[in-house]
Amino acid sequence: MKGSVYLVGAGPGDPELITVKGLECIRKADVVIYDFLAAPGLLAHAPKEAEILYVGKKGGDHTLSQEAINALIVEKASQGLKVVRLKGGDPYIFGRGGEEAEVLVDAGIPYEVVPGVTSAIAAPAYAGIPLTHRAFTSTVGFITGHEDPTKTASGIHWDALARGMGTLVFLMGMKNLENLVLRLKAAGLSGSTPVALVRWGTTPDQVTVTGTLDTVVEAAGEAGLKPPVVIVVGDVVRLREKLGWFEKKPLFGKRIVVTRARAQASDLVQALSGLGARCLEYPTIRIVAPDDFAPLDTAIERLDTYDWLVFTSVNGVAFFFERLFHKGKDVRALGHIKTAVIGPATRKRLLEFGLKSDLVPESYRAESVVAAFSREPLQGAAVLLPRAGKARPVLPEALKKRGAIVDEVVAYRTEAVTDGAESLLQLLEEKRVDLITFTSSSTVKHFKALLPDHRFPALMEGIRVASIGPITSDTARRLGFTVHITAETFTVPGLVEAILRHLNP
Repeated sequence: MKGSVYLVGAGPGDPELITVKGLECIRKADVVIYDFLAAPGLLAHAPKEAEILYVGKKGGDHTLSQEAINALIVEKASQGLKVVRLKGGDPYIFGRGGEEAEVLVDAGIPYEVVPGVTSAIAAPAYAGIPLTHRAFTSTVGFITGHEDPTKTASGIHWDALARGMGTLVFLMGMKNLENLVLRLKAAGLSGSTPVALVRWGTTPDQVTVTGTLDTVVEAAGEAGLKPPVVIVVGDVVRLREKLGWFEKKPLFGKRIVVTRARAQASDLVQALSGLGARCLEYPTIRIVAPDDFAPLDTAIERLDTYDWLVFTSVNGVAFFFERLFHKGKDVRALGHIKTAVIGPATRKRLLEFGLKSDLVPESYRAESVVAAFSREPLQGAAVLLPRAGKARPVLPEALKKRGAIVDEVVAYRTEAVTDGAESLLQLLEEKRVDLITFTSSSTVKHFKALLPDHRFPALMEGIRVASIGPITSDTARRLGFTVHITAETFTVPGLVEAILRHLNP
């Protein structure tokens, strides 16, 4: 039984530039065979059970030859599997996708091509260079900067390019830059023709160097540019000074470590990435079920005895309702109970289950809930508090002092994540981190545990720390961190706003 193959263009580097269909293919794949230039973040969309195979080629260092890659694709598809061949940019623009398609046809394996956004147009766009513009040119040509080395002569008609093409875009040409310049000038292009070199286009590591055919080789050397680079030749390069936008983003190029649990980090990563930051995801905790659901189950069976249900986090809401439904109940079991929450995110999550919170404090911390309850009669009131294990005792103790009968049950717990600790330490050692974000005391504690005590001062030297609120900041200081940024509004948007203010005063 033969499977099928999808030749999917991964786009130019920014993982959000993949097509909707391309993403769907990854989500349904049995096998993903990916290249060096395919954004690693896209692999997270593959099913957990999918086989992920790297076959990248980088600067002459080939994991597998093209023939071996072809054979691997055929082998996996012949096993009846759905294979995604994930290729940087577009499969048919200097991606050798045509060669792979020919092999599939010869093997009788069904396939589809899912076009991708090629770096030939995306990198210039992110550098502020429109490849066509009515005031400059109506023609554009895409040229390989690395022809088949087995050819005895160039297959590129240099004279025709120089005479008849307004904008020239070279891919994979950085190592041959000097030769490309010489050929273009010999074909008749003026030495004053503008040139732009865009490295790692569409990513926070993007670097753009401009010059002319006479100066660009020297400029590239001074900048230390290495592949992958898109080379743009033509008068449209002059528009970069006016139209450049990506590299002007307020957090462009900043390397920010996100320590939040991966399942909850997307909103923070998305916000920071949208401002141009390079987010380095090193979750120090994961949210997991409690060791024993019995206390929570017992409380759910006795819901009719409670007057208040208090949620201190989104996780508490999620785990409570998951267990509620597991026990065969639904929101009707909560019809008589008043609810209180900490923070807008928790309020929003509760509303998704059809419940509007009766009590939302002005500030997003346990002390504020206590203050908000000051207007509520609590003597003899039964309060259910499903939350994390080992949480601060401030809230239950204060409610008990007011006369409430508080059942504090563990709805979830956090556990340490050490995956990637070695690479994180290397980044800190090499000072390739600008900022570390903490969104809870537990993220601080587990992050600190990853750092050897004797290396802690040196590793953290020159690196800024941003905290979501004063409780988290106090924990960080107690553990030896210098906290540079504390959000005034204790939410992810508040943290992002505080980072912006600090880094762009």
